[in-house]
Amino acid sequence: SIGAFAFCLVIPNRSIPHRRPMDIAMKQEQTYPDVKMFIDGAWRDGSQGKSGAVLNPATGLAIGRVPHASVDDLDRALDSAWRGFGVWRKTSAFDRYKLMRAAAENLRERAGEIARILTLEQGKPLAEAKLEVLLGADIVDWFAEEARRSYGRAIPARSGAVQQIVIKEPVGPVAAFTPWNFPINQAVRKISAAIAAGCSVILKGPEETPASCAALVQAYADAALPSGVLNLVFGVPAEVSSYLIAHPFIRKISFTGSTQVGKQLAALAGSHMKRVTMELGGHAPALVFGDADVKESARLLSAAKFRNAGQVCVSPTRFIVHKSVYEEFVDHFTSAAKNLVVGNGLDAASQMGPLANHRRIEAMEALIADASSRGGRIRAGGKRIGNEGFFFEPTVLTDVPLNARIMNEEPFGPVAPISAFSDLDEAIAEANRLPFGLAAYAYTKSAAVIGAVSTGVESGMMSINHHGLALPETPFGGIKDSGYGSEGGIEAMEAYLNTKFITQMNG
Repeated sequence: SIGAFAFCLVIPNRSIPHRRPMDIAMKQEQTYPDVKMFIDGAWRDGSQGKSGAVLNPATGLAIGRVPHASVDDLDRALDSAWRGFGVWRKTSAFDRYKLMRAAAENLRERAGEIARILTLEQGKPLAEAKLEVLLGADIVDWFAEEARRSYGRAIPARSGAVQQIVIKEPVGPVAAFTPWNFPINQAVRKISAAIAAGCSVILKGPEETPASCAALVQAYADAALPSGVLNLVFGVPAEVSSYLIAHPFIRKISFTGSTQVGKQLAALAGSHMKRVTMELGGHAPALVFGDADVKESARLLSAAKFRNAGQVCVSPTRFIVHKSVYEEFVDHFTSAAKNLVVGNGLDAASQMGPLANHRRIEAMEALIADASSRGGRIRAGGKRIGNEGFFFEPTVLTDVPLNARIMNEEPFGPVAPISAFSDLDEAIAEANRLPFGLAAYAYTKSAAVIGAVSTGVESGMMSINHHGLALPETPFGGIKDSGYGSEGGIEAMEAYLNTKFITQMNG
């Protein structure tokens, strides 16, 4: 998911309102798009007529339908991607660049419309949704430039009669799988890196948020992308993934989602010798040291925690605070949580929207109940808001023991457990205790501590004294159970390119 930019602003002295989210959403739902799949350059329904409901998480009501692909539909997409790859791999890097820049401009011009669709089906505040679309356009632009810079090299030979060169070639058709929490920015990284490299793509989009994902595909289609280069399908995730990954046309897999599912897909891909990028779950530690600006760190960390209702893979989730500033930090953080305005994302006053579905409500309730039963203390929130939609109070927990579920399982919601530490070694040990290693955060003024946490914390990404992850030009990915490979920076391009060595004797 996109990184830890603090898109949510904390406005003091405002309590969580009891809104009627349905009143706002019902006025907009009649304009929700008719969602279709995109196969071989055309929008189409599933061949067997199967579909599922799309819910507005602010109301819990259906606002549309999403088609489900049959095996025939998947075969059509696979044939299309194979033919599209044959055309696209021969398209010059400069022409790929020009087309991608046009797609980025399409996204920018349509940002307001796409953002409204995204908020309807995903729930996040409209301002966050628009920023997601605009950042998606920046990502397309950045990969467009990288299309022109997939350089090879010449290697000095041991004989003057021999020439040795290395070239980069597109790996082939890609199967990409993306989740619902950032339906534009999860998909745009995979699509753009693949297309920049000269690959074709079959994107299995999220069934919960299909229309915004389709709008991204439309931006590429309207830029005159050749038929077959980009295909979009929906369906039962396990059925679609098992069929696409095993198919011989598919040469590369990119997946963003849970660690449990990611391990299963990686194993399947490995059995077919398919290249894989995995961006999986996390449980990001946020270390606040005694010399930090406590008020500022609480402001930034609370904004990052409650952005997108905590449904962010790089969200700070374990707050580990030095005992000398612990109570002060808890007070500031708790105040921010209590004063956050929760409501329908279409309401301009809302700073946090609903959770994605009823399953997330149940997950939050279970984690909080477990923590409370083990001695955890609820400092703020802890309950569902109302009975319309899937709203949940921003929640702060303290005194939570390490054996509580929330200290070991990614919460993926607006619940923040805060614990204390005594010294640097203890803080780093707790940061590294879990098998995850996606993102980590630290606040300190000490150069020595910055050096220690930079090298000592086991994480694919670390942001110190600010929140600066997920820029298009920077690597984005984890280690350990959080996956491998990068979804950003020049490292992301490498996953879509084969390295070929050519040696020839002259004369």
